[in-house]
Amino acid sequence: MSSLTKKEMEILSSPTFQQIINQHLENPSRRTILKGSVGVAALGFLGLAGCGGGDGAVAGAPRSTQLNAVGFSSTSLSTADSVIVAEGYQYQVLYKLGDPIAAGVADYMNDGSDAANNPSEFQFRSGDHHDGMYFFGIGSNNAWDPEASDRGLLVVNHEAITPLFLHVNGPTSVAGVRDANEALKEMYIHGVSVVEVRRGSNGQYSVVQNSLFNRRIHTLTDMEISGPLRGNPFMVTKYSPNGTRTRGTINNCASGYTPWGTYLACEENWAGYFGNSNPGTRTSNEQASMRRYGVRATVGNGREGWNTASEVGQVGEPFSRWNVGIVGATAADDYRNAANTYGWNVEIDPFRPNSIPKKRTAMGRFAHEGAWVGPVEAGKPVVFYMGCDSRYEYIYKFVSTANWDPADMMGGLQAGDKYLDFGKLYVAKFDADFTGEWIDLTTVANGTTITAVRGSGSLSTAPITYTVTDSNEQFWNTRLLADIAGGTPMDRPEWGGVNPRNGEVYMTLTNNTSRRVADPANPRVYFDNDTDGDGVGDAGSQGNVNGHVIRWREDGSDPAATSFEWDIYLFGAEDDDIDNPNVNLSGLTTENVLSSPDGLWFSEKTGVLYIQTDDGAFTDTTNCMLVAAVPGEVGDGAEVDVDNTAGGAGVVRTKVGAVGTLRRLVVGPKDCEITGLTESGDGKALFINIQHPGEETSDLANPTSSWPYPLAGGGFGNPAAGVTPSGTIRPRSATIVLTRIDGGLIGQ
Repeated sequence: MSSLTKKEMEILSSPTFQQIINQHLENPSRRTILKGSVGVAALGFLGLAGCGGGDGAVAGAPRSTQLNAVGFSSTSLSTADSVIVAEGYQYQVLYKLGDPIAAGVADYMNDGSDAANNPSEFQFRSGDHHDGMYFFGIGSNNAWDPEASDRGLLVVNHEAITPLFLHVNGPTSVAGVRDANEALKEMYIHGVSVVEVRRGSNGQYSVVQNSLFNRRIHTLTDMEISGPLRGNPFMVTKYSPNGTRTRGTINNCASGYTPWGTYLACEENWAGYFGNSNPGTRTSNEQASMRRYGVRATVGNGREGWNTASEVGQVGEPFSRWNVGIVGATAADDYRNAANTYGWNVEIDPFRPNSIPKKRTAMGRFAHEGAWVGPVEAGKPVVFYMGCDSRYEYIYKFVSTANWDPADMMGGLQAGDKYLDFGKLYVAKFDADFTGEWIDLTTVANGTTITAVRGSGSLSTAPITYTVTDSNEQFWNTRLLADIAGGTPMDRPEWGGVNPRNGEVYMTLTNNTSRRVADPANPRVYFDNDTDGDGVGDAGSQGNVNGHVIRWREDGSDPAATSFEWDIYLFGAEDDDIDNPNVNLSGLTTENVLSSPDGLWFSEKTGVLYIQTDDGAFTDTTNCMLVAAVPGEVGDGAEVDVDNTAGGAGVVRTKVGAVGTLRRLVVGPKDCEITGLTESGDGKALFINIQHPGEETSDLANPTSSWPYPLAGGGFGNPAAGVTPSGTIRPRSATIVLTRIDGGLIGQ
């Protein structure tokens, strides 16, 4: 330790992780989990890093060598309970649900017994439902180096849980009351992981279990409210009577990174976690806001029932905070406003494990799927693109007030204060002439009223009046302001990405089976041929069943521009629809057919576009998949007329891009979603998440998946010939690492 500078010592002394471990070591009842002080004394010595400015490549700057084709043959469609990769590729399982991330923490039992009496143990284990993530390479100067590959910090979202697999006999409750330890365990399992990983001489990565950078951020982690809503009455709770703090983050789906070396964990379907014991008297604006975001306004419980657990013997009211009912005299006496402290982008500094995450309110409140930075140029604003993942929701853009200064690289949360707390929030409007505009939400004047506020994920309306009364409402009621401003309601905007070759922006629109009226940007309304595999068309499955990918080019290729031109890069379709020109508008074949595009990632090394699926319509034929493409540019295709007569939406003209090379690289195991994608700095490793395999299981004795199943010797890795998965092994979400067998560039 004597070789470390004072500054490095300050960075690596983490009271939020190290001291907690020490406290657990001092507790004799914990020593069956944290075994001895020798291992913990060495914690972090394999992963020291400072916060120096460094001289690595500026994040967001194009650094790709654009490939002209993807150099592999498509793997076949598959319904097997295994990960199938294209010929010439291999994968390893890196980081699974329950894996320990601190010295002395025992291996995960995977039988539901882990942390039965000590749920806070999951502060030192991987969470569940691995989702969005980012690899921050660590260079020789101990700072973030986007080109580094052999050592880095992998930051992973844990979106949600599959409760059945987390407890011995699945989740339990007595008379509608959840078991307190089970509820706490689930609360710790949500959130974010920060883990150090290293590549060995064999080319495989491993988690550095005793790195001091390793950290779990969960639903009980203290957080700051930052930006224009800090201290706003809207944020006042019993936990923070002055409205400046909150606890935790939840349902983190996709993510983002910043040019200054921090991570954005984006809160998506947060509203459903809150119960309501007493609706009380709410103003018309409060009622409108709750409806528009899907926060429970009538008596009932949240999705996991955490609000029902008993707080006898608990500290800090961990369960009451999930109840938005009015039970106190004022907002400072209860948690009626607790849901207001969710729905944000949460900035995390992975290089400073003692830092307190910040919720960046200037970036708006909605079902954040992710936040993707546009091309960064010194002296110009920093731009982030965002989607709100629900039917008929919007695409947004945040443009910082401050102009980018490369000296802020590795500036941490202080740089975030500069770029993310002040800026303009825009909603996208896609016009029929294939141009569009970014509508500044500040143009919605105070006093503007709407009388029919629609619900979340629906165009239906009802007579609740909402009136704009505060210039800050664009931040906390972003959806309502976008309604008024006239944004284009889209088919579930999910993941986005920026083409490093030309700065064009892509965003997946996963599907919308509620759509009945088409428009040029969401042009398909049709009946699915077969959603349940029985060979008979299902009239109940109508709309944009298989989703599409939209893209746009900002005017002047300026990310801060207020107008753009657009087309639709790709339409999803099932193999039953290959010959249907009104569904298969992109001319997909058996080599590249896909449904419900969800995850999306541009390789910063090669420029290859990767698309992942989260599908329920095509799963009678294949599990979810990852495809790779070499995209062209906006306008490289043609205008077409989409005949939606059978679906009742008439004929709509749209513009379809040229798909180019598109091939299937990976197919996942049963019931999974393929999600979360990032790469090593040299482009030779893709980190991919396999989320919730076996999700459709109803009987613990017969799970639909047992991936990743054990190989001979008890290890986990690639399927081995002759090894049959056991039907009694519970599946686990996990991060895998995909590499070429010859060690070359992925996709080449």
